Amino acid sequence: MIWEQFTLFAIITIALWVLSIFVIYVPIFKDKSKNIGIAIAILGIIALAIFTTILWIQLERPPLRTLGETRIWYSLFLPVIGIVSFIRWKYKWFFAYSFGLAIMFIAINIMHPENFSKTLMPALQSPWFVPHVIVYIFAYAALAASSVIGIKGLYQKYTSNFDSESITLADNLVYIGFSFLTAGLIFGALWAKEAWGHYWTWDPKETWAFLTWVAYLIYMHISYFQKQKEKTQLWILSLAFVVLLVCWFGINYLPAAQNSVHIYS
Repeated sequence: MIWEQFTLFAIITIALWVLSIFVIYVPIFKDKSKNIGIAIAILGIIALAIFTTILWIQLERPPLRTLGETRIWYSLFLPVIGIVSFIRWKYKWFFAYSFGLAIMFIAINIMHPENFSKTLMPALQSPWFVPHVIVYIFAYAALAASSVIGIKGLYQKYTSNFDSESITLADNLVYIGFSFLTAGLIFGALWAKEAWGHYWTWDPKETWAFLTWVAYLIYMHISYFQKQKEKTQLWILSLAFVVLLVCWFGINYLPAAQNSVHIYS
């Protein structure tokens, strides 16, 4: 029943987001197109947020345990990042990218429905569960967006005129994402201490989370101290995305991580 409700809300959300992108790119409302497009996009976010709230109530737990549940949260956070960035930097392509990626996550959930379980393992029944996971999801959304900008920047560097403003946008997204990533590491350590008596155990997920943190820290260091080395910055930002992808869901397929409490299942 829950997934039947998801399909309905998903179709409404996708329709609103596609319409918002159309309004932004085809200014049929002239000077008001930007505001109308953003308003329509927000309605889509509200529709998905309503479903997430219903899901939370029906499951009687935070919908943050499975990979499908986390995709719903990414689909909520990415559009918010896209709207804020569009208002600040006016990049239509980034607005479309943010919503396009969110639509892709929703589509994956429609094609691969899950059987939700109300149960949570004892280790997840902690006050740290919700802040730790939500902070991480927002961090991944912001950092993934910044890395896509890095990949686009590399393409421009080698094929066409490079837009240096892209670096500014990437920097700001990295600063935001890195802050949330750091908070996630701290929350996770406090949670681990409460649950298992140790702040850090070098669990495979913890190891890749630390590597992700280091990768973006290196980017910030290069960006701050060697601003003239734009290609180096873009390469580091692009490669950091690979590390993030392994940490996010690639870890699920590593044999050494199958007994980890961090595996989405």
